[in-house]
Amino acid sequence: MENIIEISGLTKSYMNKKALDDISLNIGKGKIVGILGPNGSGKTTLIKIIVGILRQSKGGILVDGKEPGAYTKSVVSYLPDRNFLYKWMNIQDAINFYKDFYQDFDENKAYELLDFMKLDRKMKIESLSKGMNEKLNLALVLSRRAKVYILDEPIAGVDPVARDQILDAIINNYNEESTMIITTHLVRDIEKIFDEVIFLNEGVVTLRGNAESLREERGMQIDDLYKEIFG
Repeated sequence: MENIIEISGLTKSYMNKKALDDISLNIGKGKIVGILGPNGSGKTTLIKIIVGILRQSKGGILVDGKEPGAYTKSVVSYLPDRNFLYKWMNIQDAINFYKDFYQDFDENKAYELLDFMKLDRKMKIESLSKGMNEKLNLALVLSRRAKVYILDEPIAGVDPVARDQILDAIINNYNEESTMIITTHLVRDIEKIFDEVIFLNEGVVTLRGNAESLREERGMQIDDLYKEIFG
């Protein structure tokens, strides 16, 4: 299978600390991949290098055959781990912002997702709860026709009802021709959607593989395996 992301010897250092330490891995097309690890394990640093926000200290990375830059930003749809919309906006403003900024943005799909999430276009960003903000941001990200979707902690800190809606939106709107990467430390609620998992600990890949194969080989769910590795 052709790889959409190729990483070789990737290292990111801050002063004397390595956030990522000589990581090498490939991610194929048409997969939902979970990058799993506790806070501080290097997940967000890895994601930010993939999307081009950070530069690595050493090593190489290719996204759709290109180094992170203008082209890769055009094919990667990224959900950061914090709200990225201006507080003065309402939801319709956010839709217009994305439509102006991204050529691959599907406005009709965005409205369908807003209806599914029960979000009104007139609602002000500053009035939204954390769960509502997560749902809005996810709706915007999933409304792009991207080759890679990267969701950084999409269910962190939201209530169970919002969590279920977010997971349903991911499952129902995933394009099988694209690749989706999801970072999380809340494994139990989301492991059912992963094709592959990558365990990251202190900047090092400690285990990776097909999710179903790992369940069969280890005789446990991915959440239990997570607890065994990081417990």
